[in-house]
Amino acid sequence: MTNGLYLPIVVLLLAAVAFALTPLLLAWLWAKSFSPHKPGPSKNAIYECGLESEGDAWIQFKPGYYLYGIIFLVFDVEAVFLLPFAVAFTGFSLGESIAMLVFLLLLVEGLVWAYQKNVLVWT
Repeated sequence: MTNGLYLPIVVLLLAAVAFALTPLLLAWLWAKSFSPHKPGPSKNAIYECGLESEGDAWIQFKPGYYLYGIIFLVFDVEAVFLLPFAVAFTGFSLGESIAMLVFLLLLVEGLVWAYQKNVLVWT
């Protein structure tokens, strides 16, 4: 009947699993074979950027810094979409121009919203 019908799928599935697990297995074998095992207080210490941690880990951050980052990413990605529009401006039809105008109006609306919410004020 259909004994050989699923054979290529099974072979590809096994190849995919082997492709994913082989590098992990090789890295584990390399670490066990060649890496020196020297645990100690300095190797087990928690550090960030090469510096030892000081104080409590639960520090309250101002969300304004994150809002700057998010707004930058949003407007940066939208600016990337404006580049093809600027390059092919003369070849657009009326519908494409209206769609791009709506896109620009949404971009300006987001900028106005951020300004009204005082997100762009560095305090």
